Amino acid sequence: MRVLRRTLGALLAFAAAPALVTACTSAHGDDARPGDDPPVALAPFERLLPAPVSAHAEGPGYSFGAGTVIRTGRGPDEEVRRVGELLAEQLRGPSGLPLPVVDGAQGDGIRLRIDEGAQGVGEEGYRLESGPTGVTLTARTPAGLFHAGQTLRQLVPVAGPGTVPGGTVTDRPRFAYRGAMVDIARHHFSVDQVKRYVDQLAQYKVNTLHLHLTDDQGWRLAIDSWPRLAEYGGGSEVGGGPGGHWTKDEYRELVAYAGQRYVDVVPEIDMPGHVNAALASYAELNCDGKAPERYTGVKVGFSSLCVSKERTYEFIDEVLGELAELTPGRYLHIGGDEAHATPAADYAAFMDRAQAVVGRYGKTVVAWHQLAAARPVRGAVLQYWGHDKTAAADKAAVAAAAKAGHPLILSPADRLYLDMKYDPATKPGLAWAGYVPVRRAYSWNPGAYLAGVPESAVLGVEAPLWTETVATRGDWELMAFPRVLGLAELGWSPAAALDWTSYSRRLAAQAPRLEAQGIAFFRAPDVPWQ
Repeated sequence: MRVLRRTLGALLAFAAAPALVTACTSAHGDDARPGDDPPVALAPFERLLPAPVSAHAEGPGYSFGAGTVIRTGRGPDEEVRRVGELLAEQLRGPSGLPLPVVDGAQGDGIRLRIDEGAQGVGEEGYRLESGPTGVTLTARTPAGLFHAGQTLRQLVPVAGPGTVPGGTVTDRPRFAYRGAMVDIARHHFSVDQVKRYVDQLAQYKVNTLHLHLTDDQGWRLAIDSWPRLAEYGGGSEVGGGPGGHWTKDEYRELVAYAGQRYVDVVPEIDMPGHVNAALASYAELNCDGKAPERYTGVKVGFSSLCVSKERTYEFIDEVLGELAELTPGRYLHIGGDEAHATPAADYAAFMDRAQAVVGRYGKTVVAWHQLAAARPVRGAVLQYWGHDKTAAADKAAVAAAAKAGHPLILSPADRLYLDMKYDPATKPGLAWAGYVPVRRAYSWNPGAYLAGVPESAVLGVEAPLWTETVATRGDWELMAFPRVLGLAELGWSPAAALDWTSYSRRLAAQAPRLEAQGIAFFRAPDVPWQ
């Protein structure tokens, strides 16, 4: 995770005549030189990112223009109507078209259709069919319809009216969990900025937002039963800035906003370490009864809740209880990494009780992979943040936990940590796990990453953004983009479709859309930008 955490294949081929966008075996290697591949003009289906399971180009397309309407079927349920309204909103801005949303499945236009028996799409997938009379989006669930709409957004022009190419896309995700994390504890960020990130992520089918809400440098969520956590513990951040916190209503607003885009929020209260903001707020949480000063540095591993005090567990119960009530998703993340100030036996005992609290509130435990060395409860999810140089014993413990039935979220620091510098010239960021250029972030296979861990044990992937050195929206987006798009493809696309040459060209083709959205992305030299 932080300082001591600091110590795909195939080419997508597409022909102008009716053809399947297919996957052809190729290596994931990092050995080719940056700049080997010149810019290549891609046909519309070739540009899709994440790469779909299959795509056929066939016949004339649909004229997307002033007369286009969005049809949500006969007597649609409220959720399908809402998906249609959101898609209309997303398409109106770039196109300048009115795009009314109407009931009724008959007629030209963009048609949204729920078919619980749709084949080959799973719970989140979809089928997109385009022809002269319109575009039909079919899915088993509203989430699938939403993802279909995001694919459609990539098939219409960046601006204005145009033509949706004729053909069919059939698609579904490889992994259930496709996440990104943002740390608002080291530097405080507003709900509006996080909402912006949700929109940026959801358009590439990322479906989970992990919020690191607390750490040594700040406590960012109001807790009614312990008000000083936010009032006092939220008043600091790295570098001595004013900090800040979210009210419960602001958190609810974000959770609802994300949910409307089929993004689940996973909140994290880190424990038993990374707790100086809490210790500074309440002296009674300290073993000696003395509150330390608030902390604005970047060291880790020095703080710990008092494991021997019963008051500590009352604190955990009340905080997690309030958080569970605010969070409709299934997961609560309880941290558990870098607890260097907590003896191993105390750590295991503490995590026993913390996990029990999560269970009492009907949630599933998520913790960093250090929990593998303690006693993870049945069904607990472990998030692995190790890297190439992580000790073999630590990797073996994680593999053993996976073999025992614990699903894994993979966040290897030297692949998916978005706070790692791209290269020595990157101004924000850290380099304790090494430099992570765009190609390295993409060129690995989550299903075969850890020895002894089969793909069936991998719940998914997540790209964390730690903010010790990230204090502005510009720095946030520079570090996240375009690497987070690689995360989106690793999580969604079939393994056989993961190929650097194909991906880099499709990534380059996303540049106009990123620019149109005002995203301050890094123009990596290993991508053939157009």
